[in-house]
Amino acid sequence: MPTTLSSREFDQDTSGAKRAALSGPVFITDRGRPAHVLLSIEEYQRLAGGNASIIDLLAMPGAEDIAFEPPRSQIQTRQVDPS
Repeated sequence: MPTTLSSREFDQDTSGAKRAALSGPVFITDRGRPAHVLLSIEEYQRLAGGNASIIDLLAMPGAEDIAFEPPRSQIQTRQVDPS
Protein backbone atom coordinates (compact mmCIF):
# COMPACT_ATOMS: atom_id res chain seq x y z
CA MET A 1 0.00 0.00 0.00
CA PRO A 2 1.47 3.39 -0.95
CA THR A 3 2.31 5.93 1.72
CA THR A 4 0.95 9.48 1.52
CA LEU A 5 2.64 12.41 3.28
CA SER A 6 1.95 16.11 3.23
CA SER A 7 4.82 18.36 2.19
CA ARG A 8 5.19 19.39 5.83
CA GLU A 9 5.37 15.76 7.02
CA PHE A 10 7.93 15.03 4.31
CA ASP A 11 10.05 18.02 5.39
CA GLN A 12 9.90 16.93 9.04
CA ASP A 13 10.77 13.25 8.40
CA THR A 14 12.68 12.86 5.15
CA SER A 15 14.49 9.78 6.49
CA GLY A 16 11.16 8.13 7.28
CA ALA A 17 9.91 8.89 3.78
CA LYS A 18 13.03 7.31 2.28
CA ARG A 19 12.52 4.19 4.42
CA ALA A 20 8.86 4.03 3.35
CA ALA A 21 9.90 4.29 -0.33
CA LEU A 22 11.77 0.99 0.03
CA SER A 23 8.34 -0.69 0.45
CA GLY A 24 6.50 1.22 -2.26
CA PRO A 25 5.81 4.66 -3.67
CA VAL A 26 5.47 7.62 -1.30
CA PHE A 27 3.01 10.25 -2.50
CA ILE A 28 3.77 13.78 -1.32
CA THR A 29 0.87 16.19 -1.32
CA ASP A 30 0.62 19.97 -1.55
CA ARG A 31 -2.61 21.34 -0.10
CA GLY A 32 -4.11 17.85 -0.12
CA ARG A 33 -3.38 17.15 -3.79
CA PRO A 34 -0.71 14.68 -4.98
CA ALA A 35 2.29 16.68 -6.20
CA HIS A 36 5.31 14.33 -6.11
CA VAL A 37 6.17 10.64 -5.84
CA LEU A 38 9.24 9.30 -4.06
CA LEU A 39 10.54 5.93 -5.33
CA SER A 40 13.55 3.79 -4.54
CA ILE A 41 16.15 3.89 -7.30
CA GLU A 42 15.49 0.22 -8.02
CA GLU A 43 11.79 0.85 -8.56
CA TYR A 44 12.52 3.90 -10.71
CA GLN A 45 14.94 1.92 -12.89
CA ARG A 46 12.42 -0.90 -13.20
CA LEU A 47 9.72 1.53 -14.33
CA ALA A 48 12.06 3.43 -16.64
CA GLY A 49 13.64 0.30 -18.07
CA GLY A 50 17.06 1.58 -17.03
CA ASN A 51 18.56 -1.83 -16.29
CA ALA A 52 17.32 -3.65 -19.37
CA SER A 53 19.94 -4.95 -21.77
CA ILE A 54 19.33 -5.29 -25.51
CA ILE A 55 19.04 -9.04 -24.93
CA ASP A 56 16.30 -8.49 -22.33
CA LEU A 57 14.46 -6.13 -24.65
CA LEU A 58 14.66 -8.50 -27.62
CA ALA A 59 13.40 -11.37 -25.46
CA MET A 60 10.27 -9.46 -24.41
CA PRO A 61 7.00 -11.06 -25.49
CA GLY A 62 5.75 -9.36 -28.64
CA ALA A 63 9.16 -7.89 -29.53
CA GLU A 64 9.06 -9.70 -32.88
CA ASP A 65 5.99 -7.63 -33.81
CA ILE A 66 7.76 -4.28 -33.39
CA ALA A 67 8.53 -2.65 -36.73
CA PHE A 68 12.18 -1.64 -36.85
CA GLU A 69 13.82 -0.58 -40.08
CA PRO A 70 16.95 1.47 -39.37
CA PRO A 71 18.24 3.65 -42.21
CA ARG A 72 21.05 2.15 -44.24
CA SER A 73 24.40 3.52 -43.24
CA GLN A 74 26.18 5.72 -45.78
CA ILE A 75 29.91 5.07 -45.42
CA GLN A 76 32.17 7.36 -47.41
CA THR A 77 35.90 6.98 -47.87
CA ARG A 78 38.34 9.85 -48.11
CA GLN A 79 42.02 10.36 -48.77
CA VAL A 80 44.36 10.25 -45.80
CA ASP A 81 47.05 12.92 -45.56
CA PRO A 82 50.08 11.16 -43.99
CA SER A 83 52.08 14.39 -43.60
